[in-house]
Order: sequence, then C-alpha cells, then structure tokens
Amino acid sequence: MILARHRSLTARLALFIAIAAALCMFAPDAEAARKAAQAATAPAAGGGLDFLGFRDRLPLPLEILIFLSLLSFIPGILVMFTSFTRIVVVLSFLRQALGAQQVPPNPVIIGLSLFLTFFIMQPVLDTVNKDALKPYLEREITIDTALERASGPVRGFMMKQVREKDLALFVKISKSPAPVTPENVKMNVLVPAFAIGELRKAFEIGFLIYIPFLIVDMIVASIMLSMGMMMVPPVMIALPFKLLLFVLVDGWNLLIGSLVASFG
Repeated sequence: MILARHRSLTARLALFIAIAAALCMFAPDAEAARKAAQAATAPAAGGGLDFLGFRDRLPLPLEILIFLSLLSFIPGILVMFTSFTRIVVVLSFLRQALGAQQVPPNPVIIGLSLFLTFFIMQPVLDTVNKDALKPYLEREITIDTALERASGPVRGFMMKQVREKDLALFVKISKSPAPVTPENVKMNVLVPAFAIGELRKAFEIGFLIYIPFLIVDMIVASIMLSMGMMMVPPVMIALPFKLLLFVLVDGWNLLIGSLVASFG
C-alpha cells in the first residue's frame, strides 16, 4: 500500500512538472518528457529515480525531497501564464492610490490575487484535469497526449488575452517565421507576449484608479494651501476622504467585478 501511494504521488508530481516545463519550453522536447514520466511512474525494485539513472540507489525520503525541490519552481512558472499578474499589479496600484502604504498588507493582496486567479482559471483547470490529468493517471493516455491536451486550454486562454502587436514583437526578436494560425504560435513567443500584455492592461486599469484619488489629493492640497496649513502633510488629511469615497462607491465590488470581466 505504501509503494502504491508513493507511485501515485510520484506520478502526479511528475505530470505537473512535465506540463509546466513543456508549456514554458524549459523541457528539451516531448520525447524526453515522455521518457521521464514513464520512468517516474514505472515500478522500481528499490523505489529510486530511474529516469535520472539512479534506480535502486536513492531512498524514498530523498526522492520526495527532489520532487518537492522541483515543485518550488512551478509557482513562478504558473504566474506567467495565468491572470495573477494583472490582478496583483492592479491591487498594488489601488493601495498606492489610496496612500495607505501598508493597507491592505501584502499577504492580503497576494492571497486575494491567488483566489481570484483560481476563480478565473477554474474552467481551464477543470478542462486540464478532465482531459489530461485524470486519463493519464488512470493510464488511459500517454504523456505526449496528456501534454497536448493540457496545453490546449492554457494556450486558448492566453491567446484570448494577448495582443497581435506583442506577438509580432517577440516573433521578430526570435527571428522565427510568422505563425499562420494561433496553433502555430510557439510557447516561447506566446508566454512573454502574454506577460507584457497583462502588465499593459494592469497599468491602464491603474491609471483609471488613480484619477479620482488624484482629484481628491488636489482638492485637499488646494484647501490646505489657501488656509496656510503648510506643516500638515496633505496625505494625512486626504486619506480619510479617499477611504470614504472608495466605500461610498462600493469600490471593492466595482474593482473586482471589472477585473474578472476583463478576462471575459
């Protein structure tokens, strides 16, 4: 039973690592990923990492440690092809516009961004889990088919958000031939184009967020200047009014609703 659980855990970790690596073009080719996954899921007498050439050499705790170390790189990879970047940048702009440097704190912003990311990406995750992960774990399809099925929904999500201008930029930089169809776009071109597109949209939303708060700052600064209050920081006086404005217009509802709708 322990060996069965171990093989199941190893298979899941190996698949997630292989999918993330293949999507971001960090794996050399699909054939190498297929061999690695087959070796990881194949039962070994000593439970060692056969795909690294260490069959019957590494104990189970060391094997788990290696897989956990590989997993530590996956969050950084996943951030680059999900909605996380746009959400966390917009929420950071909101905090700066309010003038409250530590409110909301960083854990709150990151946590809210993660949950919103899971909410927005839920249809993609469900499709990947249904069409790629479960059939592969049940040994119904090969790793090549699983990678192909998993990359399809992610690619579709990214292609809906990316701009042709950004794609053309990285196609030109990479000196690769222009893709004829969206399916011909390489991931090493699509991922950075998608990332800078997300940053651009986040900056656009941040500009719109800043405008009403900037007006409040200007009004408060003008009033304080006319009253001769030179020693009192305008930010201290403007902060309560900006908070009141944000609450009266139901800012969180408007902002989160607009963010989620922007991925439609």
